[in-house]
Amino acid sequence: MSGRARLALCAWAATLMAACALLPLVDSATWIVQSALLLGVQSGVGAAARRIPLARPVTVAAQVLVTLMLLTLFFAREHALAGLIPGPDAFGFFAELLEQGADDVNRFAIPAPLSDGIRLMLVGGVLVIGLLVDTLAVTFRSAAPAGLPLLALYSVAAGLSDNGIDWLWFLLAAAGYLMLLLAEGRERLSQWGRVFSGTARGPGQDQPGAVAPVRTGRRIGVLAVGIALVVPLGLPAMNGGLLDPTGSGVGSGGGGGGTISAVNPLVSLRDSLNVDEDRQVLSVRSEMADVSDLYLRIVSLDDFDGTTWKPSKRSITTVPDNRFPTPPGLGPDIGRTEVGTTISTADWYGQTWLPMPYPPSGVSIRGKWRYEPVGMTLVGDHGQDTRGLSYEVRSLDVRPTAEQLAAAPEPSPAMKREYTELPDSLPAVVSRTARDVTAGADSAYDQAVKLQEYFTLNGGFEYDTQVDVGSGSQAIARFLRDKQGFCVHYSFAMASMARSLGIPARVAVGFAPGTPQADGTVAVGLRDAHAWPELYFEGVGWTRFEPTPTRGSTPSYTVPEAADSSVPDPARPSQAAPEESSAAPSQSESCSPERRRLDGCGSESPQVALPAGGDGPKWYGLLLWALAGLAVLALPLSPVLWRLRVRAVRLGGHGRSETDAAPYVLALWDELTDTAWDHGISPDESLTPRGAAARIVRLGRLDQDAATAVHRVADAVEQILYAPRPRPVAGLADEVRRVIAGLRASAGRRERLRAVLAPRSVVRVAWALSARWSDLRARLLSFRPAWRRPSRQQG
Repeated sequence: MSGRARLALCAWAATLMAACALLPLVDSATWIVQSALLLGVQSGVGAAARRIPLARPVTVAAQVLVTLMLLTLFFAREHALAGLIPGPDAFGFFAELLEQGADDVNRFAIPAPLSDGIRLMLVGGVLVIGLLVDTLAVTFRSAAPAGLPLLALYSVAAGLSDNGIDWLWFLLAAAGYLMLLLAEGRERLSQWGRVFSGTARGPGQDQPGAVAPVRTGRRIGVLAVGIALVVPLGLPAMNGGLLDPTGSGVGSGGGGGGTISAVNPLVSLRDSLNVDEDRQVLSVRSEMADVSDLYLRIVSLDDFDGTTWKPSKRSITTVPDNRFPTPPGLGPDIGRTEVGTTISTADWYGQTWLPMPYPPSGVSIRGKWRYEPVGMTLVGDHGQDTRGLSYEVRSLDVRPTAEQLAAAPEPSPAMKREYTELPDSLPAVVSRTARDVTAGADSAYDQAVKLQEYFTLNGGFEYDTQVDVGSGSQAIARFLRDKQGFCVHYSFAMASMARSLGIPARVAVGFAPGTPQADGTVAVGLRDAHAWPELYFEGVGWTRFEPTPTRGSTPSYTVPEAADSSVPDPARPSQAAPEESSAAPSQSESCSPERRRLDGCGSESPQVALPAGGDGPKWYGLLLWALAGLAVLALPLSPVLWRLRVRAVRLGGHGRSETDAAPYVLALWDELTDTAWDHGISPDESLTPRGAAARIVRLGRLDQDAATAVHRVADAVEQILYAPRPRPVAGLADEVRRVIAGLRASAGRRERLRAVLAPRSVVRVAWALSARWSDLRARLLSFRPAWRRPSRQQG
């Protein structure tokens, strides 16, 4: 391998080692495998361009072009010519993805889910840094300034992450940079005809001329490492979303300012929600006469981009000391009762948002909490969470009548503009189905009731927590076609259909009514996690609907025959089984409190964001990613594994005939000299075996036993090379093992680690490949076409 190629490989490795500092920021590591592959292609294009050779600017331009095509292929192939050549549509899509990634960065806490936007930011950023490093270190042969992009990459990760093992990422980044410096120094020295080998020198030898450049490189490396340690300490504090690690705050400042930046709570609860055991999350005691209508709301999702419902970024302030303001839109003529609810949380249940009945009118709680007035929610500040809390909430039990909802006037233009917005990517079947279902409705209220009944009564939908209805912009359309899903799908679909009809809508996330206990409390478990739509009616405010069959309770104001009753009918959804449905039991049966206590219900995981993309990864895609990941992990270990394999073969068994003796003895000699090379004693092909043995003994500072073993092996090699009938020598493998032990004993700790983890003799693999390539090239050139005449140029 040439010095330039070795330097390019070191630049690739150094970039990846620095990029590893970004791994704690997201909850999936697949992006690093993708980055490694694309970065390898980028480096390969640079190596090929330099070998031609092309001018330096042309080499960089070729790498930029290939990098852009690779990003287009992986992220925007549907918007590009032939899936590879980017155009205006592809660049527009890149801008949208980057904007989405920036929003995700601000919204999610560490570790964030690996959305397409965040993946593009990570992979694209690594490719840009890799291009800068390759350009500076390899194309322009200046490795020292190449540490600045690596430093920037590490500093960004160090400024965002706080996972307790930052020292490991620092060591990786620093090791990559130092490796790059040493490779560049070695490549420069090789141009003078002498390569610095770092071997021990005997007395009387001249002082090496390579010491000064190496010392300079080490000084540069130490300076860069020091800067890398100091710079993250001087970075300004960055709070919020992905910029705010667990345990820091969600607001800025000490008073009434700041913004919400915490992730939706059910994203952080995802692991807990997926467990099979229904652990109790909350213990609730309420003054409500009928706790079957006691929903505990955590947060509302009001921003819909076609694939995901998410909470908007809102301003937060201090929690009001006395009463909360009147809920938006609630008029004075709507019946209401103020009730008190005491809630105790489990010690293990720790998330940022505070579960409360909606709408709250006051909260008595200890700790650092902030108030978001639009959604009327409380969010923890500077590491505050819900673990082991006991708090009291005063809330309004609002009881509108069907007549009041039907007579509600049009919402304000601002309300409709914000809460009826739908993306262009939403399939037309959503709005078309909404119009068909609500045909003949006289008011927005009648439309909302018809939508609810479509899902719970007459639409033929089945509640199933195991069904895979897909994801992406077609997820809602696929759900309307397959008619199977759980609360996330029902709430997302109804809210989207309501918006298409001009009704302001959002999705609420929290807990459905729990299980009453003998002591008068209500136990709320993981399986009570729920999502439901809220629709806005002027004069009433945000109003809960329940489209999910067999879950929660149907609001009394949506039941026509009980419009004047204040008692809801919890069993209403279960009366709606279509006549044509199968009589056999299924997973969509209602989960009664008795079955819940006996752990007989399937676990529901209402993850609040449908992942963007297709229908989920296929098995062969996962297999390919797994193999690629194993290959990347095995790459740093490949020298170690190759060296162990070669040693085992050389010292292993062999044939007993005279023809087998010669290859065996030469293999043992190769193992002895390669081991000496691994410990810093480079081979000298100009010496005889006896001279090489004396040199190994002297430079390796071997003891008497090891020195005798080296000379015994050398004598056997001379017998093989020069004697007419070589005598067989027994025990040579043990002699080589004795030499190996002696070299290890005389070497320092760092040299021993180097010999194991980065053996110098591995370069023989590159030499062998180069020789085979030269031989293949010579053979191909020997078969030139007959019509190609030789040059007439005279030498």
